[in-house]
Amino acid sequence: MTEATETARAYYDAIDAGDYDRFADLLAPGVVHERPDRTIEGRETLVGFMRDDRPNKGTTHEVEAVYVEAEGGDAAVRGRLRDADGAPMFAFVDAFEVETADEGRTPRISRIRTYTQ
Repeated sequence: MTEATETARAYYDAIDAGDYDRFADLLAPGVVHERPDRTIEGRETLVGFMRDDRPNKGTTHEVEAVYVEAEGGDAAVRGRLRDADGAPMFAFVDAFEVETADEGRTPRISRIRTYTQ
């Protein structure tokens, strides 16, 4: 599994578990998340949105596939967001730009582009 794949999967695991400290650790300070309804800039702003302002917090991300750039630095994830009862809410694709980690450094997500259907 590539660093980008591990980082993308950890992103969903942290959100679904409500582990916002772990979530913050996965993000670069200047992360940008482009969503269909808004663009969120900055790690603290994105963490605050996910923790406090997300419309549905009792959701889980069902990852169906992870696609990795040939060099392994970036990834795209296809999946479904499910509500607290497990019913599908919508399908999504998230395209992640992941900063390459130097030895001993954790890779960080610098940009996320979300597409929904």
